[in-house]
Amino acid sequence: MTAAAASPQRLATRMADVGGLPVHRAVPQRALRKVGAWCFLDHLGPAVQRGDRSLQVGPHPHIGLQTFTWMIEGEVLHRDSLGSEQVIRPGQVNLMTAGQGIAHSEESLGSPFIHAAQLWIALPGNERHMPPRFQHYPDIPRCHQDGLEIRVLAGEALGAVSPVQVHSPLVALDLSLPEAAPAAVTTELALRADFEYAVLALTGEVDVDGMPAVPDELLFLPAGRSALALQCTPGTRLLLVGGAPMHEDVLVWWNFVGRTQEEIAQALADWQAGPGVDGNGRFGAPVASPLAPLQTPALEGRLRAG
Repeated sequence: MTAAAASPQRLATRMADVGGLPVHRAVPQRALRKVGAWCFLDHLGPAVQRGDRSLQVGPHPHIGLQTFTWMIEGEVLHRDSLGSEQVIRPGQVNLMTAGQGIAHSEESLGSPFIHAAQLWIALPGNERHMPPRFQHYPDIPRCHQDGLEIRVLAGEALGAVSPVQVHSPLVALDLSLPEAAPAAVTTELALRADFEYAVLALTGEVDVDGMPAVPDELLFLPAGRSALALQCTPGTRLLLVGGAPMHEDVLVWWNFVGRTQEEIAQALADWQAGPGVDGNGRFGAPVASPLAPLQTPALEGRLRAG
């Protein structure tokens, strides 16, 4: 860590409902709109699913972002307006690039347990208007340091490079210490000084630079660090995301990421207009899902960029 590096900033998450299950929403919030290009971070579970308490997210639209789903436990079926149909299983990443517009649904399958993280990446500049696409990554590189298993979800670390295709300089790591580990471990993780970072403890107990990190409490680290000290107890799992500070202000409203309120309003109108006579409007063909589309909120007042 550089001498001038500031201490981590502790930020509370808030509870939200996604498809019938409670989640901890860490980003965005009033004190932190994004971390690099990461503009959204939800931690789902670990939770037991019963009856109507399971992940059932009906068709809904996106623009200007990439949705990034990291599955830890359980199975979820993704369907989208490009015709994609893909089950995501533990240890896999689904990446959906919305670009100019796409719609999708998410449906939890048979497992009684679910644990996942879902993030959004704000697409930079004109790339936010790129054609939509969907990519599934069944194999995520793993490496080890001082007993910790580190999965390189995006970007690169410890000589491993994620295959996940992103459009900004960023990184995402899943770090875990098995329950069966004989003792706590201490390690120092190399960082890029030009990146800002956030740490979200998912399970267990971890100290970050000597500061206890409570599960579902976010620690934000401004740019300027070259290393991060971690002490993890058995059963600890944490997510570290980072990236070069994104100097473009973005608007995040409902499922849209844009730059102006007019851009958001146009996307809302295009979604409400439906697929058009050819069944292939801005958001593509109807999603082949048995779930009802999400209720569309009203766009009221001025949106806050950040």
